[in-house]
Amino acid sequence: MINKNRLVSQFKKMVEFDSETYHERELADYLTEELKELGFEVWEDDAGIRLKECVAGYGSQTPAGNLYGFLKGTADAPPILLSAHMDTVRPGIGKRAVEDENGVITSEGDTVLGADDLSGIAAILEAVRVAKEQDLSCPDIEVLFPVAEENYGKGSQLLDYSRIRSKQAYVFDLSGEIGLAATAAPTLISFEIRVKGRNAHAGFCPELGINAIEIGAHAIAQVKQGWVDEETTVNIGRISGGKQTNIVSDECIALGEIRSLKDHRAMEELEKLRDIFEQTAARFQGSVELKYEKQIEAYEIGEEEEVVKRFRKVCKELHLKAETRYTLGGSDNNHFVRNGIRGIVVACGMNEVHTPKEFTTVKQLEKSAALALGLITADSKTIQQKV
Repeated sequence: MINKNRLVSQFKKMVEFDSETYHERELADYLTEELKELGFEVWEDDAGIRLKECVAGYGSQTPAGNLYGFLKGTADAPPILLSAHMDTVRPGIGKRAVEDENGVITSEGDTVLGADDLSGIAAILEAVRVAKEQDLSCPDIEVLFPVAEENYGKGSQLLDYSRIRSKQAYVFDLSGEIGLAATAAPTLISFEIRVKGRNAHAGFCPELGINAIEIGAHAIAQVKQGWVDEETTVNIGRISGGKQTNIVSDECIALGEIRSLKDHRAMEELEKLRDIFEQTAARFQGSVELKYEKQIEAYEIGEEEEVVKRFRKVCKELHLKAETRYTLGGSDNNHFVRNGIRGIVVACGMNEVHTPKEFTTVKQLEKSAALALGLITADSKTIQQKV
């Protein structure tokens, strides 16, 4: 039932839009017209205007916001939300899709492809087209194409969730075989630790200084990094400090992140960091300032919940191997769940993401579109095909 040629053609067309994070305007305009053509009521919010990083890159052009569409259904069933984000990571300017004889689609090698997350958008659009063409019975369908997902879901974090009617969501934004879904995701805390010392001439009177870099080094050496338990990671990914080689450094900055499937564990590791740095700084008569931001919050969706059971039912009907697991990556779904929408993140044909080696395949795109179609028509029992 999926129109393979149309699906692949639309995916390739969307790849050519330059839609790096905070620069989704052209793609948003294109998708607005596509949704209207499919009969959706379309609304775009002001998230782009509210995101300072977005405004700075646009000049006089209005930056894109989160794009929402509502399509009235015919089935007497609860509404369903399908979502995929509009932005891509860098390098994403001048993307072109190249398909080989085996149906593998890549970029030309100097940019990402953007299958993360254009494969998800393509699958959703094709599924709705088929449902309308075949006059299939569907519940009310909501689609949401957020901006700025690649920056901790900053776009969906600003969404007015009172507009969303659905209590179940399927977020097409995961690597892996079609049939894989993430039902748990972490809290992610980003932090900045600023160690303060005292400068002095390093050659004439170093004893008058307090070396902030030395304090930072002693503290970092005490921090357990990597896996600190089976579901929590800690990483200090960047350090900087000092002004010149002949000056005792009066400042050292350490940047990093903490991820955990348990929110309280992430906060515990943050407090451990604080204690280590403060105690170390006190020994050297320095001081510490810690700033942090909880970018996303952990969630877990149970196997007995309807959103998972529906997913497994559709996979079975499509002869896809259904598998659920946790991920330590975040997505818009973290914000959905926090706002009362029980969602899962499903694989949609993205591989080696965030690199110029990124690829998808025609077969994966077909399977993903069939899955989306099955999810919006599951109540009508019309989808019975092998993909």
